[in-house]
Amino acid sequence: MQVRANNHSFEVERFGPEDRETVLLVMGLGGQMTLWPQELVDELVERGYHVVRFDNRDVGLSAKFDHLGNPSMLRLILADALGFTPKVPYLLDDMAEDAVGVLDALGIDKAHIVGVSMGGMISQLIAAHHGDRVLSLTSIMSTTGHKSLSKPSKKARAALLTPPPKDPSNMEAVFDRMLNTFSVIGSPGYPASEDERRTLMKEQLERSYHPTGLVRQIAAIVASGDRREALKKVAAPTVVLHGEDDPLVPLDGGKDTALHIAGAELITVPGMGHDMPKELVPQIADAITQAARKATAAPAAQAAE
Repeated sequence: MQVRANNHSFEVERFGPEDRETVLLVMGLGGQMTLWPQELVDELVERGYHVVRFDNRDVGLSAKFDHLGNPSMLRLILADALGFTPKVPYLLDDMAEDAVGVLDALGIDKAHIVGVSMGGMISQLIAAHHGDRVLSLTSIMSTTGHKSLSKPSKKARAALLTPPPKDPSNMEAVFDRMLNTFSVIGSPGYPASEDERRTLMKEQLERSYHPTGLVRQIAAIVASGDRREALKKVAAPTVVLHGEDDPLVPLDGGKDTALHIAGAELITVPGMGHDMPKELVPQIADAITQAARKATAAPAAQAAE
C-alpha cells in the first residue's frame, strides 16, 4: 500500500497483528524492500512481532527524485577519496525522516528499528535523532562511515560502481550487471545457487528498475559522512550484526559501530558476506529479538529497583 510520509509517497507492507510491538525493516543501497527475505519476515511474525517494511525513496515503488538531478559518479568518487563534501540532492538524515514519517503514517509511536547496510546507517540516525521513537536498534552489515575504516575490496567496489548499461531497455545487460554484483558481495560460507540468484534478480527487475536513484543514494552516503558523534546519542538497546567475510563493508565497520554506541553488543558471523542467506535467517532473527528483549527488560529492571 502507499502512504504519505515526509511529504512524499512510500510503498509499505505490513505483516502480523498490528497490536504487537513493531519491527521496522530499513533496506540498503538500491535495494527494494522485497530483498528482505520473506523467511525472516515470517520468522519475526512467528516470534510475536508486527513487521513493517518499505521501499526507501528513489527505489522500488516509492517516490522518485529525478527532478533533483543526477550527481556525477566521478565527482562522488573524487569527493570520497579527497574528503570534501559534494552538493547532493538529499542526505541520509532525510531518509531517516522518511522512515519516521512511515511510522507516523501508520500510527506507530515506537518501533524496533532494523537496518541493513545503508539501511543500517539510516537506522543509526533514527536512533540518534529520534530516540523517542526507537525501542531497540539492530544495525546489520553497516558502518559509522569514518574515513579510517577499511574500504570495500577491489572486486566489490568495481561491481558497485560499474555504470549501469547506457540503454536501460537492454534488460539482459542490466540483469548480468546485477547478477555479477550479487555474486561478488555474497556470503562465501553460504553461497546461493545460480538459479536462486537469477530468480531473485528477475523478481527485482520485474518489480522496478531505477538506476538513477542508486546514484542519488550513493551521493547521500558520501555527503553524510562520519556518524561517530551522532552515535553517542543512541540510548536504545543495540545489537550490531556483521559478517566476518563482508567484501563491501568490511568487519571493522561493524566493530566501529558497536564501539561508538554505549552498551552495544557485537555479533560477528563467519562465512557471512554482504547479503542475508536463508541459512542465516534464524541467526539474524535472534539478533533482532535479542535487542528487542533488552528493550523490554530495561523498564522491568527499573520498575524493580
